[in-house]
Amino acid sequence: MENTNMNMNRRKFLGYLGTGTAALAAASAGLGTLAPVAQAAHTADHLIGFDDIKLSPQAKPHAFFKPIMPTMEDELVLPEGFSYDVLAAYGDVINEKGDTFGFNCDFTVFFPINGSNERGLLWVNLEYINDTYMKEQYMPAFMQNTPIDTKRRYHQGGAIIEVYKDNKGIWKMDTTSKYARRITGFTPFELTGPAEGTSSVGGATTAIGTWANCSGGMTLWNTLLSCEENFETQARRSNLPSEHYGWVIEVDPFDEEDKNFKPRKHTALGRFNHENTCMGITKSGRIAVYMGDDKQNACVYKYISNGKFDPAKGQANSKLLEDGTLYVANLGAGRWVKLDAAEVAKRVHASNFSVPSVLKMRDQTVQSLSEMFPANATQAHVMVNTHEAAIILGGTPTDRPEDLEINPFDNSIFIAHTNNAVHGNIHGHITRIFEKEDDFESMEFMFEIFAAGGRQSGFSAPDNLTFDSNANLWVVTDMSESNIGKGVYEWHGNNGLFVLPTHGQNEGEAFQFASGPQGCELTGPWFTADEKALFLAVQHPTTNWPRRKGDVDPLPAVVAIKGFKGNNLDKGNKSNGNKGK
Repeated sequence: MENTNMNMNRRKFLGYLGTGTAALAAASAGLGTLAPVAQAAHTADHLIGFDDIKLSPQAKPHAFFKPIMPTMEDELVLPEGFSYDVLAAYGDVINEKGDTFGFNCDFTVFFPINGSNERGLLWVNLEYINDTYMKEQYMPAFMQNTPIDTKRRYHQGGAIIEVYKDNKGIWKMDTTSKYARRITGFTPFELTGPAEGTSSVGGATTAIGTWANCSGGMTLWNTLLSCEENFETQARRSNLPSEHYGWVIEVDPFDEEDKNFKPRKHTALGRFNHENTCMGITKSGRIAVYMGDDKQNACVYKYISNGKFDPAKGQANSKLLEDGTLYVANLGAGRWVKLDAAEVAKRVHASNFSVPSVLKMRDQTVQSLSEMFPANATQAHVMVNTHEAAIILGGTPTDRPEDLEINPFDNSIFIAHTNNAVHGNIHGHITRIFEKEDDFESMEFMFEIFAAGGRQSGFSAPDNLTFDSNANLWVVTDMSESNIGKGVYEWHGNNGLFVLPTHGQNEGEAFQFASGPQGCELTGPWFTADEKALFLAVQHPTTNWPRRKGDVDPLPAVVAIKGFKGNNLDKGNKSNGNKGK
């Protein structure tokens, strides 16, 4: 029998480093004496207000389902005992006005109505449009026979739909909802923060529309943050200023006509190919927002507000996202580097300045960077050109940092680094950051590779992340459609959803919970607060899923997965098998 008082591996030791100086003091007296649980984080996710967060080192966190095997089946395959309901698919009417659900659903967030776990508003990102499927049958009546660019802009952005579970246990969309509406490429947005009204955004204080909405997050004051990722193509097509896009937007899903809380773009959070946000509270009471930049050789960012969060102020806390400091991670030094305009300008205009190789690959020169950051550069210049500023100041280029999530049990931060085939990181990995003293405001950190993609783990190309109340990390994958089932990806089958315990005897192991239809990626997992339903988006299927009556095309759709027994998940369903609905 293993002597647990005498044995501890490197990963567990690093995990305890994340618990701060108290744990290090305990470590000096003997590793076996360390307690397994750090102070819980205060984060903005479905676990807000959930007080019974406990870790059980002896639990088997995957015991509530029997893991499925990889498959190429053209279906959303789930473990036996679980099923799904299609809530909304491309082209479905979502309200009495006749708005339709846009294309390529992605990130989801559930906002309960009156505290209910069975009725609420579901925000869904609508990332991009494939011209092949811009058929009149999927257009609202008021958009038919309009120019193609008008249709493109309409079908992107986001959808707010009201969903509920009926008396037969079936999740449905309520198209009579007064809240249901679309946020599109035509919605007006206010610009906030350092770049507002400056020459860096052409003097603009407003911007028209949002698109390329990939992932996002929620705030501690119950609003939605959505991230503009690959925005460049649509901006060019629509002949609109590129610098008006690539931001984090904020929307109140309960503001029926966007009158009381104007949709806004927060320039203090930087402009780059945003994947998502995750928000927590520092020990001093400030807001910290972690973000990834989804492209090769891109950086990881952290924003800290100057002001402190006050729950009594409600949505007025949105001002915290307008005034603060943006940092980039230098992994080699284990430090967060302040993105300071004066320092960027000083380096760029130095006589010995040499363009970093990462920026050379993006066709930047000394001349172009000097124009981007003039000698009198302001924070607006840095916010509009964040990636370039970050690299110049020593930010570490990484392998497509997509979703970041805060572990609500120990304050560690998980990063899905999807892949970078250019230098051989074919299957990607999941990084875990430990802030010094467990404080999101710390300027020092340590990190580890929590899990590496590949045959040994069972997953490839990790993308969106979420946690459940038993500290399981849920991970969806995003292998390129052209790679699925081929070559070094053959073993994986279709893209899927995996559960990775972050504590206990199965820490870091991946157990497959779902496999998506052919050609798709699964995106945006989000639980109801009682964890009896999991919302999931099925993006760009390629055959004929979801196969509802009357469907003739493969339709991106958002589903509600049922079969969970609720908090804690490891006390739930123990049935066997591997086939879903």
